[in-house]
Amino acid sequence: MKILVVDDEKLLVKATKFNLEQEGYTVVTAFDGEEAIRIAHDNTIDLILLDLMLPKVDGFTACRTIRGFSNVPIIMLTAKSDDIDKILGLEYGADDYITKPYNIREVTARIKAILRRVSPEPKGGKEKMVVSGDITLDYNFRRITMHDEVIELTGKEFDLLELFVRNPGKVYTRENLLDIAWGFDYPGDVRTVDVHIRRLREKIEKNPAEPEHIKTKWGVGYYYKNN
Repeated sequence: MKILVVDDEKLLVKATKFNLEQEGYTVVTAFDGEEAIRIAHDNTIDLILLDLMLPKVDGFTACRTIRGFSNVPIIMLTAKSDDIDKILGLEYGADDYITKPYNIREVTARIKAILRRVSPEPKGGKEKMVVSGDITLDYNFRRITMHDEVIELTGKEFDLLELFVRNPGKVYTRENLLDIAWGFDYPGDVRTVDVHIRRLREKIEKNPAEPEHIKTKWGVGYYYKNN
């Protein structure tokens, strides 16, 4: 697995690279957003650790640009504790965020959790495709097809949609979704769920303001309707 670490703090990058290599990962590095975009575009990268405050091109812009050509999992690193920065990172396409200074064990745990979810199922595992109405989930490529049109999803969006499709009609609270899709020890808040649901609706609903598939149970949470 190849991880791209992007940060302008060279000592931090060096330490993170060393620790991740001890875990068996191949690590490439970049020190500004422009370089990060180029490396992500020209190489096969399995996951990106992307700092928010970067020279040349900031982390938000780099994340949005990379999302234009890749669905590689992105963990945003931010020295700011402001919730707005975390939410903006998710809005721009990040799958997760970690506030600096961080514990490298937390970083490796998050990486392993995300990569487990996006890795192909071993032979003998669950079926490779699931059809639900006009939606077909393809587990080989972790993408969906609607009306013969391929729609690329981020890893977290796919995880959420898979959960919904496999359990139509079941209502999940935001806390449920946070625990299931992000993990029980995830320190984020429920607004993370709302951002991903909104992004997912924008991709699969004809009118995201009046969704046909991912419905809201007011005062409770979300559920999936199999049309």
